[in-house]
Amino acid sequence: QVQLVESGGGLVQAGESLRLSCAASGSIFRFATMGWYRQAPEKQRELVASLTSNYLTNYADSVKGRFTISRNNAKNTVYLQMNSLKPEDTAVYYCNTGDRTWPWGQGTQVTVSA
Repeated sequence: QVQLVESGGGLVQAGESLRLSCAASGSIFRFATMGWYRQAPEKQRELVASLTSNYLTNYADSVKGRFTISRNNAKNTVYLQMNSLKPEDTAVYYCNTGDRTWPWGQGTQVTVSA
């Protein structure tokens, strides 16, 4: 059973940066398309960035140019570098595969103050 553990969230001011990490157990990580998702209060969970096993990326329009997804297969870890944060980026951030097949982790809270 794969486990996902997200970390790196926090409280920042608008314009600042954060780097999120998600560590996955299991050897199949390197073959998976990985994604970062977020869920704001009273909103549905949405995909903000994805990264295939051959390093093709895709971003939601709302984060293009500000967020960068990357991975380190040797560490079974996927990252999300978030720059120029905005209050509307406030949410709990989760990682999972591109088709959400693994059990969700606890997420990491990102709060951006104006």
